[in-house]
Amino acid sequence: MDEHDFIQLADQELAQIEASLDKACALANAELDVETKPGGVIEIECNDGVNHASKVIINRHVAAREIWVAAKSGGYHFRPQNGTWLATRDGEPLREAIARVLSEQTGEIISLSL
Repeated sequence: MDEHDFIQLADQELAQIEASLDKACALANAELDVETKPGGVIEIECNDGVNHASKVIINRHVAAREIWVAAKSGGYHFRPQNGTWLATRDGEPLREAIARVLSEQTGEIISLSL
């Protein structure tokens, strides 16, 4: 996959994730502040209800042709495979991983359905 195709595919996925995050905030009653930054970056500030703020960063990494997620629990890398983005370590789907780390950091159950 060339760089242009990767950027297009990753940006499409990031846009879908952003839309899902907006829905998830309303449904889970979670305190998430979602901000899209230039260059394929989504910053999510989480509040666990006890005034402890943390962030989850999702970004496209063009050189590696991956989407990366940075959370309190660690860093995760995802590659497109057969129409879905899967973790390079264990095959966890990207949206499930994002929902999991957000749930861990907010103390609320987060679901990223489309």
